[in-house]
Amino acid sequence: MVEDAGNGMDASIDMFSAEEWLSRAQELVPVALKKAREVKVFPGRWKMIVSKLEQIPATLSDLSSHPCFSKNALCKEQLQAVSKTLYEANELSELCIHEKYEGKLRMQSDLDALSGKLDLNLRDCGLLIKTGVLGEVTLPSTAGSTSAEPEAALHGNMRELLARLQIGHLEAKHRALDSLVEVMKEDEKNVLAVLGRSNIAALVQLLTATSPRIREKTVTVICSLAESGSCENWLVSEGVLPPLIRLVESGSPVGKEKATISLQRLSMSAETARSIVGHGGVRPLIEICRTGDSVSQAASACTLKNISSVPEVRQTVAEEGIVKVMINLLDCGILLGSKEYAAECLQNLTSSNDSLRKSVILEGGIRSLLAYLDGPLPQESAVGALRNLVCSVSMEILVSLGVIPRLVHVLKSGSLGAQQAAASAICRICSSTEIKRLVGEAGCIPLLVKMLEAKANGVREVAAQAISSLMTLSHNCREVKKDDKSVPNLVQLLDPSPQNTAKKYAVSSLALLSSSKKCKKLMISYGAIGYLKKLTEMDIPGAKKLLERLERGKLKSLFIRK
Repeated sequence: MVEDAGNGMDASIDMFSAEEWLSRAQELVPVALKKAREVKVFPGRWKMIVSKLEQIPATLSDLSSHPCFSKNALCKEQLQAVSKTLYEANELSELCIHEKYEGKLRMQSDLDALSGKLDLNLRDCGLLIKTGVLGEVTLPSTAGSTSAEPEAALHGNMRELLARLQIGHLEAKHRALDSLVEVMKEDEKNVLAVLGRSNIAALVQLLTATSPRIREKTVTVICSLAESGSCENWLVSEGVLPPLIRLVESGSPVGKEKATISLQRLSMSAETARSIVGHGGVRPLIEICRTGDSVSQAASACTLKNISSVPEVRQTVAEEGIVKVMINLLDCGILLGSKEYAAECLQNLTSSNDSLRKSVILEGGIRSLLAYLDGPLPQESAVGALRNLVCSVSMEILVSLGVIPRLVHVLKSGSLGAQQAAASAICRICSSTEIKRLVGEAGCIPLLVKMLEAKANGVREVAAQAISSLMTLSHNCREVKKDDKSVPNLVQLLDPSPQNTAKKYAVSSLALLSSSKKCKKLMISYGAIGYLKKLTEMDIPGAKKLLERLERGKLKSLFIRK
């Protein structure tokens, strides 16, 4: 029987049933143990081999006791692998007993390999039981089968395929990866439906395989999983970040691209963004921004943008040279998306850190941001970055670079978000009479008055703040008076509701207009007195004084009519 088992060891797996492979293995175990115990040479190695051979009967018993044991292809494959290893053990013990081996070192190497195969067999059989894949049997569909049965069979096939990532030698896992890549192209939804944490762990381990081909295919699968948004926590908790960062550093072009896209998706979590910094991921990402192809460059820029949104790591990424790289991307990024991410990154970096603002200014960031604004890309982030920087430069620089006309242009034709950022920038630069004059002469007041009609509370607030600041200059105050919509729009902003955060600016602007009889009449006619009574009760600054002024005007008009 042993000889028959040996002769059939290289036969096709389908030539024998699972029961026949089990029988072969069970017959080989006692023979292998008896021979291994007779060997006198290499005693340490053979003692280790014997201890592993002794574990096989219990493992075979666990496998064969499963109700679906005979119907699962993976089980048959494992029993064939165990039988093959046992047959090899018999051959090597025969050589050692008769001391007919070619060389001591070669035999030692063969015995170490045998020990490794036994470990693999025991581990893989244990995984078959642990993963539950033995219970997944693909049943042939029949004419009377329900619609749920094909789906269950499909899930069973998926689980078997995923189990193969954990079971067998590296080349077998490579073949499983090939199949998984193809399946995910056609049916990613069903793969995700049966994916388990152990499968994620197996994939992460394959990222560190010695074969570049396996690493590349594995990161392709992981990239799809990361982009699906369904298992980011598992990926991170199973340690995917360090191998992804290593691939960004030294992987193949495809490997770098997929690894960078994976990090882009995972870095949307602030906690993961911090971990990327902690694992040394910033420097390779910056290098991709400098030298990578278009897709990798854009993904890397987006990842760094995500990282820069975490305040406590901004100084760290700045020390790696992120400011200069982002400004360079603004000027000459390969894809338009790279430029947009760079603008967002600079906005994040300059939001609360004076030293980073100075660094961006010294590297020529304002000029690059203005050039970006002249292009076709979304302007909100670039205007936001400008808003963060304008307080740190002199009036002369603002004028010489043409900042004010650019801001007015954004107010005229930018998106609502960009308009809000531009109005906020105007609020910040209006620190001197000369700047207020230049802003007013640039024609921004009618644009700001129109913004008071916006639905978004934040937009109305910043527009009202800018108008209030500009109106302290008499020329600008006259411009506001000329606009027919200014008084009605400002009165609407006296609404006392908590959601309306623009009311204090509306009060101050209307107070400046109240010296005009025409404006006072308009305020009264649009219901300003009713609003101001409520604002006076809320102790809004200037509301009481403006109310008294309007009520005096109302009394005078009553007496005149009488």
